[in-house]
Amino acid sequence: MAVTHVAQAIKRPAAQASLSGWIHRKRASGGIIFMVLRDVTGLIQVAVKKDLVDEKSWQQAGEAAVESSVSVSGTVKEDKRSPTGFEMEASSFRIMHASEPFPITEYQSTELLLDKRHLWLRSQKMINVMKARSYVFRYAREFLDKRGFFEVTPPIITKVGGETGADMFETDFFGTKAYLTESSQLYAEAMIFSLERVYSFVPSFRAEKSRTTKHLAEYWHLEPEMAYYDNKKNMRLQEGLISHIAQRLANSEDIAKALGINPADMSAIRPPFKRVSYEEALKILNDKGFPLKWGEDLGVEHERALTQEENKPMFVYNWPREIKPFYMPINPKDERTVLCSDLQAPKGHGEIIGGSERVWKYEDLMERMAEVEKAKGVKFNMSNYQWWVELRKYGSVPHAGFGMGVERVIKWLLNLDHIRDAIPFPRMSNRLEP
Repeated sequence: MAVTHVAQAIKRPAAQASLSGWIHRKRASGGIIFMVLRDVTGLIQVAVKKDLVDEKSWQQAGEAAVESSVSVSGTVKEDKRSPTGFEMEASSFRIMHASEPFPITEYQSTELLLDKRHLWLRSQKMINVMKARSYVFRYAREFLDKRGFFEVTPPIITKVGGETGADMFETDFFGTKAYLTESSQLYAEAMIFSLERVYSFVPSFRAEKSRTTKHLAEYWHLEPEMAYYDNKKNMRLQEGLISHIAQRLANSEDIAKALGINPADMSAIRPPFKRVSYEEALKILNDKGFPLKWGEDLGVEHERALTQEENKPMFVYNWPREIKPFYMPINPKDERTVLCSDLQAPKGHGEIIGGSERVWKYEDLMERMAEVEKAKGVKFNMSNYQWWVELRKYGSVPHAGFGMGVERVIKWLLNLDHIRDAIPFPRMSNRLEP
């Protein structure tokens, strides 16, 4: 009999099936051993009755501990008394590999669960989060691919160290100082002059020592870059992307149910998203009791206050030029600001996307870089940037792009308490293992 999965077996009640998986729960009652069997598609209760199986099956069922890998054959039937709604009455049972006593039990500390991350990934919560994570990756690519984007593969090791390189991980590249990339934007910009609309989907690294619920030292970064886009068109693409991911994920009702998420809430994530200028955001926050002044950035508490009552993401656009990077162009309608936007997730989950138009003329870029050097007391190593600056000398065009922190999107959509649960093996300022 061919081995099938739990989800397939429960669709054919009264039929014979053969399953392979792991023991999720186990208890005994007289001459019956009840187990909950887990595989990638779900859970099913298995009843091993002493008088219906051979002696070896009964012996092995008794010996099998939680998380042992097993194979079992029998008849599947609907049973409302079962915790899974279905039950397999076993006709044979075999241990493939006997587990030692599993080190994770109920009510374990967060630190232990992180130390045993390689085992905690078997929990029902993490199984469903990792499924959802895979779907988010799939749906993001799906959205962009259908709109004529090309996926590109920029380098992870780079000499371009941001404005100072202070928040980047330095590495020795055969005797030359290099960094792990914090963004693939500059390389994606080079690709638009041949492919026009591109995106990279690779890890980025930040050496910030932030220990908030939304910071990782290594995270997956989706970075589209588009020729002939302005800031308004850029924001429309972002809200379309987020909406598409949410709509598609809403169809995974089994995952939503397991994580306590209402699919209808995700289905309601549709454009247009609210748009407020930075100046308007300051007024809202001042009215809420946060005495922020012009030019101050928004902290975690400000993002929470701004979005706590929102049900959909909202854009905060046209930020002060002094707190945004040198590659963002000055707003011709208000030279205090640059043409950019941050997309804030609702319910206080914080920023999930940062985007802007790019300075596309050589002279304007030189002026912006000089301005940043003077204002921040930094010095660009122009030899590292020369190739990127040179793009503005050979047929440059207006363009825009954005960066989406995938784990932040997952944290918000699944309403996770901490971003560490949105990635299999989190890397944070205080954690490098396992």
